[in-house]
Amino acid sequence: ETRIKPINFQREERPNMSKTNRQFVLASRPSGYPKESDFDLIELPVSKPNDGQLLVRTIFLSVDPYMRGRMNSNRGSYAPPVEDRQVMTGGIVGEVIKSKNPSFQVGEIVQGNLRWQEYGISTGDELVKVNPDIAPISTALGILGMPGLTAYFGLLDVCQPKAEETVLVSGAAGAVGSIVGQLAKIEGCRAVG
Repeated sequence: ETRIKPINFQREERPNMSKTNRQFVLASRPSGYPKESDFDLIELPVSKPNDGQLLVRTIFLSVDPYMRGRMNSNRGSYAPPVEDRQVMTGGIVGEVIKSKNPSFQVGEIVQGNLRWQEYGISTGDELVKVNPDIAPISTALGILGMPGLTAYFGLLDVCQPKAEETVLVSGAAGAVGSIVGQLAKIEGCRAVG
């Protein structure tokens, strides 16, 4: 492992796969707001996919509020904590670079939880294909991803608001809450954040 400078995961026209996989690992448990020193950026060799697996190059990765809770080791949560020196958990949108899985072709765009790293190996079970013709691929981590789905089904299927009702969104500035407020207005409700 060697520490390196910040990394750019921007999509290239013709990606040149490097021979190293840059990963953000949890270096120490944050006290208060996370600091740069709570993470290390390391380089390891890029893994090769085995039969049934694929290699995905990260283009976008998510930074979500729930991740702060996963950096704690001593508090109960709905999700297990990130272990010391483990690659930080998080969703990504990426491009299939190599595939030994007949369900995925090289060049396809996918979304899944492959952690904060430049290259991830997957069996494909946790991946969803992303159609870049529908919307920018980054939306698979936002409005067309988990935050959008949570807002949509939470409001419309669980709450089932009726026109002219008031919908109170306690976390209206968050990824999910901001979408809930918009959906409530579309449904003819008064949204209060």
